[in-house]
Amino acid sequence: MRITVLGAGAIGGFVGARLAAAGVETAAVARGATLDALRAHGWRVREQDGSLTTAPVHAVADAGELGPQDVVLLSVKAQSLRSALPSLVPLLGPDTVVVAALNGVPWWFFEGFGGPCEGVNLDSVDPGGLIARQVPVRQVVGAVVHMSSASPEPGLVRHVGGNRFILGEPDGGTSDRLRSLATLFRGADLEVELSTQIHKEVWYKLWGNMTTNPVSALTRATADRILDDPLVLRFCQDAMLEAQRIGALIGCPIEETPQDRTEVTRKLGAMRTSMLQDMEAGRPLELDALVGAVREIGERVGVPTPNLDALLGLTRLAASMR
Repeated sequence: MRITVLGAGAIGGFVGARLAAAGVETAAVARGATLDALRAHGWRVREQDGSLTTAPVHAVADAGELGPQDVVLLSVKAQSLRSALPSLVPLLGPDTVVVAALNGVPWWFFEGFGGPCEGVNLDSVDPGGLIARQVPVRQVVGAVVHMSSASPEPGLVRHVGGNRFILGEPDGGTSDRLRSLATLFRGADLEVELSTQIHKEVWYKLWGNMTTNPVSALTRATADRILDDPLVLRFCQDAMLEAQRIGALIGCPIEETPQDRTEVTRKLGAMRTSMLQDMEAGRPLELDALVGAVREIGERVGVPTPNLDALLGLTRLAASMR
């Protein structure tokens, strides 16, 4: 099986290393310091117990060297996907499966989903529909990742906790390719759950991090400090209520309360969110997929989003003034 990771960062690097350590031949498309590190050291993961897992990888700068793959793990940040298309398209054959492990609302979300936004292309996620044209939904398997990891230096992953992957077909069905992916990932010591409601899984994860992430980028605060401030906490929970109302209208209802979800986040302690890390490193932020898309959907279904509007505007301005 030909497997390539596009986005060899905290998530892609972790999965690539686990697959390779289990004896699966893997490749990676990378550039710059990450490419140099992968070629020099292979996959590297600093595990929770301090040990270092290493495994071989065929790292290339030009995806054309690899050609069409059986599976592509797409783990770039959502805001980088359009610029990554020249590296993704050469990896796609007619039967290539793209495991889309991205945060936020993905480009394929409303294709065949039904409901009031059926077939809608979100300008906040895929302006002009370029991604949808080049990566058709029939080749996509949705992936929701519940784990914490970081990349303290190019080519090195620090695994903080968790390794749960939820996989699902965008049409809500089951398939041989889904079962094969589950077997592949489980063989690499990953916890895999198959879902016939992958849209709800995407929305639920989004609901949990769409406020803490941008607030941390704005304030430089860890998650525990955000939740310990009663005014900030109320603002976050009011924004979550807006997203919860939107989810109920589009077919992604959430039964929990914002207070319930807050208690889950509290268990993570002094977590430095991925958006905080990106802000401090001067990298682009995942704002459009995490917040802008929810706001855009709210406009389409008639749900006011004053708290999300403020969060998006303030964080976007702060990022532009770095």
